Amino acid sequence: MRAIALDEYGNRDVLQLQELPDPPVGPDMVRIQARAAGVNPVDHKIRAGYLQGAFPHHTPLIPGWDVAGVVEAIGPAVTNFTVGDEVMAYARKDTVQHGTYAELVTVAETVVAPKPAALSFAEAGGLPLAGLTAWQALAAVDVGPGDVVLVHAAAGGVGHLAVQLARARGAARVLGTASATNHDFLQSLGCEPIEYGDDLPQRVADRVGGDGRVDAALDFVGGPALAQSPTLVRHPSRHVSVVDPSVLEQGGRYVFVRPDGDQLTLLGELAAAGRLRVTVTRELPLAEAAEAHRLQEEGHVRGKLVLTLP
Repeated sequence: MRAIALDEYGNRDVLQLQELPDPPVGPDMVRIQARAAGVNPVDHKIRAGYLQGAFPHHTPLIPGWDVAGVVEAIGPAVTNFTVGDEVMAYARKDTVQHGTYAELVTVAETVVAPKPAALSFAEAGGLPLAGLTAWQALAAVDVGPGDVVLVHAAAGGVGHLAVQLARARGAARVLGTASATNHDFLQSLGCEPIEYGDDLPQRVADRVGGDGRVDAALDFVGGPALAQSPTLVRHPSRHVSVVDPSVLEQGGRYVFVRPDGDQLTLLGELAAAGRLRVTVTRELPLAEAAEAHRLQEEGHVRGKLVLTLP
């Protein structure tokens, strides 16, 4: 099979299109003929070698943790999927080597979900990691009916899904930090946009009234947002970060997204019902993975970047 892989860690130049063996299909595994692979910030961190202390790494290393495609083969213990099914998966494994920037991707049945017909392969390829991150972060701070929620980096891959999922969970209002160029986009998602800045706490207070605080804050960017959020929520336990574990020292919650096929199925159902829109800013062919990494590293990507395969 063809895959984007690296033999050493480094800059974008280490990403090379290679011919590699097809991945085997274990008893409880599903092999997917990939049509799309979402690009996420963690991908360029893996490429640079930053996660070597968190997971065992092996080369040649295929990056990528998001995939959408068609089931090409199944193991004998698989019961929920069959060859020809259109599916999607958050394909993180215990070791980093066999990722999703490839024509064939093998994952455990338990992390796979049906691809809704309402989503293109590109949209489905951009949903798993970002959607599950948003959903699990919202669950960690128990966002529910009537809540006023603040989402940092609300126009990004995770943020724009978190805005919609907060509304799906019953939040009364969702405020989102973003640059001015993304304010119209956020309003189209039912979010009240606010620009970043040192005076954010005061501007949030002016916007929400009352005691000037929100019920829950979600940090998808780190940096100043992590420092500001404890002053913006009524209770520190309802401040969650997916970027920096030091949030725990502030009394908040930290989430490192977990693969979960059942939750991903739920996200697909919300998309099929028109309650969740996956915005794909740009689709690039698999061979242009390095360009996708460049765009991701430069930041300020609205929605998702996705690699596509014929």
